[in-house]
Amino acid sequence: MSLDVMTFGESMAMFYANEAGGLHEASSFSKALAGAETNVAVGLSRLGFRVGWMSKVGADSLGTFILNELKKEGVDISEVKRTADRQTGILLKSKVESGDPDVTYYRSGSAASTMSIDDYPAEYFKQAKHMHVTGIPPALSREMRGFARHAVHQMKKDGKTISFDPNLRFQLWPDQQTMVHTINEIAAQADWFLPGINEGKLLTGCNSPEDIAKHYVMQGVKVIVIKLGKEGAYYRTSEKEGYVPGYQVEKVVDTVGAGDGFAVGMISGLLDGLPLEEAVQRANAIGALAVMAPGDMDGLPSRDQLKAFMAGEKNNQKIGG
Repeated sequence: MSLDVMTFGESMAMFYANEAGGLHEASSFSKALAGAETNVAVGLSRLGFRVGWMSKVGADSLGTFILNELKKEGVDISEVKRTADRQTGILLKSKVESGDPDVTYYRSGSAASTMSIDDYPAEYFKQAKHMHVTGIPPALSREMRGFARHAVHQMKKDGKTISFDPNLRFQLWPDQQTMVHTINEIAAQADWFLPGINEGKLLTGCNSPEDIAKHYVMQGVKVIVIKLGKEGAYYRTSEKEGYVPGYQVEKVVDTVGAGDGFAVGMISGLLDGLPLEEAVQRANAIGALAVMAPGDMDGLPSRDQLKAFMAGEKNNQKIGG
């Protein structure tokens, strides 16, 4: 078996409120899959890529739910480990009319957080051409941090490309210094680095997208793309740089998962061999589709849906311009 993309991390069962308001006011919830890496895995699978996801889940009903959902989406889960010693993590998410929802996690000491270097399936990872990493696994525990470092080192050694979304989660890290040091250490080994503008400012102390990007290109990052929200994104390599405008979003339904949608666009675009600017354009498009849908993965499109959305937006720009 060969894979196009490999990723790893923690997936959780998400219970999202059916009524708008604070979590304390919600009386009914719907269940869905949540997790940055599984969002990316599902997004790439829907675009026709062969994707593997590696993790550890509890030998409980929610662990079974996660695996069944990923199977339905065509993601390979053959190396996911199950343990009776720890539970699968869960999260609760409020429903909002605008802005960011309130998210509460119950993931401390979860099954995924116990993953260590001993769990690393070297031959399985080696089958993939590309690996996507986020900054969440190294934040979960010391063991998981070791696993993430090892995976990056091995895949780099095996000549694979690596994309990295810092996905900063302050509440998961022991302190800011450890977070900044670890994230920058992984970023320096990545081929494609995808921070948001505020993450870039925090990680480098620089203020402009140009200066943030320059900082990482000088460290050997081949492609850095900085997300600028509705403004779009700024990209830079050692040879070129530029801004790509974002897409107009009529109504923001849920901002969670927008960065994962962006990663799906960038990774798929670059693996498809698109010119960099077109890959960034695709990333902006999938990010826009993600915020217009309620769940983390609901807006992730098929190739036909993506094509239709981008063509429709092009026509709108022509009419408007």
